[in-house]
Amino acid sequence: MIPDTGALLSGPGSASPPAAVSQASSLRPGHGPMVLLDLRACHSHLVAVTLEVQPQDQELRLALPGWTPGSYLIRDYVRQLEGLEVLQDQDHLHPRRTGTASWSVSLPRLSPVRIRYRVLATELTVRTCHLTPEHGFLALAAVVLQVQGQRWLPHRLHLQLPPDWLPFVPLPPCADGGWRARDFDQLVDTPVEAGPQSGHGFEVAAVPHRWVSWGTTLAGGDPAVDDPDWLKDVQRLCLACCRLMGVERPAADHYLFVLHLTDNGYGGLEHDHSTVLQYGRRRLAKPDGRRKLLQLVAHEYLHQWNVRRLRPAELTPYDYDRPVVVPSLWFAEGVTSYVDQLLPHAAGLSTQEEVLSDLGADLSRYLLTPGRRLQSLRQSSEEAWVKLYKADAYAVDNQISYYLKGAVLALVLDLHLRRHGSALPAVLHALWHSHGARGRGYGESDLLHAFAASAPDLATLLPAWLDGLEDPPLDAYLADVGLRLRAESAAEPWTGWQLETTAQGLTTQRVLRDSPAERAGLMVGDELIALAGQRLRAADDVSALLSSHAPGTPLPLVAARDGGLISGSLTPESPRPKGWRLELDPAAAAEAGERRRQWLALERP
Repeated sequence: MIPDTGALLSGPGSASPPAAVSQASSLRPGHGPMVLLDLRACHSHLVAVTLEVQPQDQELRLALPGWTPGSYLIRDYVRQLEGLEVLQDQDHLHPRRTGTASWSVSLPRLSPVRIRYRVLATELTVRTCHLTPEHGFLALAAVVLQVQGQRWLPHRLHLQLPPDWLPFVPLPPCADGGWRARDFDQLVDTPVEAGPQSGHGFEVAAVPHRWVSWGTTLAGGDPAVDDPDWLKDVQRLCLACCRLMGVERPAADHYLFVLHLTDNGYGGLEHDHSTVLQYGRRRLAKPDGRRKLLQLVAHEYLHQWNVRRLRPAELTPYDYDRPVVVPSLWFAEGVTSYVDQLLPHAAGLSTQEEVLSDLGADLSRYLLTPGRRLQSLRQSSEEAWVKLYKADAYAVDNQISYYLKGAVLALVLDLHLRRHGSALPAVLHALWHSHGARGRGYGESDLLHAFAASAPDLATLLPAWLDGLEDPPLDAYLADVGLRLRAESAAEPWTGWQLETTAQGLTTQRVLRDSPAERAGLMVGDELIALAGQRLRAADDVSALLSSHAPGTPLPLVAARDGGLISGSLTPESPRPKGWRLELDPAAAAEAGERRRQWLALERP
């Protein structure tokens, strides 16, 4: 049954949005908390929260999630919570803190309890909250307290909004004018967007979808408005995702896209019935900006299968209070990152040259990351909470992203499976039917079994690739589809630094491990003063000096750090590749071209 899309996702041409309520509705037997969010204090960026709870015993325990699924870092959302108070009838009760984000309240009786507090909403990301006079966005894991013992009860949501604002909430409506969530998990999986902006509706295999953008400028910028083909192309992309998973229609019975256009942002967060995207207006204006945004759309939309419903067992159910080690994030994110570049091509929205350019850029970035020699792909997945989301200027030396190396491994697995008459889409089909469609969380052994079912030698190869520090044999697999990687040589000797001109001067933005720059005693953030006796003011000064001296020549170096001067000697080495290009191999056999066509179209052999 298709929900009423007008009431579900409001906007022009739809039914009236669910009405805001002026006070908390009465509780109903068998229901969990009623949540009222007041966004009218938008100038102060404060969301006023009221929870009405029917207690089940005389000790009420409350906790705010520490993270939101899909973004594996403890966020400490409680730092934005203020003014917590608990009332029962006319009595003000006294919550006792039992943890950094948890409280306990002793109740004199079992009558309904009202909990009130405020949440400061000043951070515009896909996983936090942002409230201004222009719009409101809420990641509800950062907003709604969980009531112990009531997680699996239905929750109701009501909004109070400024005049002329519309709500965009991917939940079914209630008869009393709000929305109904199946349980706490579904509630905090629901992003809330509200503001004066309009929504745009379309269908994917008769499933209602809606697109809403915020952050456009007076000159435009909303692709759903400025680009007459945008929604049709998103529809084609969504259908390509369905084909990839071997299904006729989306997994969700309704879906909401929220796009935040910022100056130069990038990111996305998946939900069961929606996704929130952040994309830079400057990016969108570039020649490849539209294609890159389509890839982001494909990535997050595919997540309604891979990771949301086809979910690692470690995330079934979610533990909102602590990090959970998930060894298979390489599959959840890496496979998705790989196919998000192929899906626009499979949908007829990009050329072969464009997709090869994008794949080549990722392969180059991978080969230029020295951390791949220190951290395995399995370790990258297991250490996500403490490394990937806390990366600093030295991270490139000691870690590799499971998004990036996972995508490289997915490419290798896809081409390996094609040698055996199968393909990565076949493995996704099998896992969807065995686990995702049945609501069964998968373990790593389930993934190994699924891959080995199509190519038995992967029972040995795949664990070795996951645990090993050597690159998989990329050249041999690329040759199967008539491609080769060509190194692009640098013009000047290798130093192992990246420089940036700042207000302080010419500073080191990156210093690679075991590089000439590191051996010269440099650290990230040092200001370069002089090289080979010459004063440095800009990066061009450095390039000229390096080009005028042969590799292996020691060059006296003076730098500044923490208010003092340091001196050393920089000995540049012979030039190293500055990148790699993925290109057609002119010596490839004719049949490689057909294999390449099938591969790029995500077709099975």
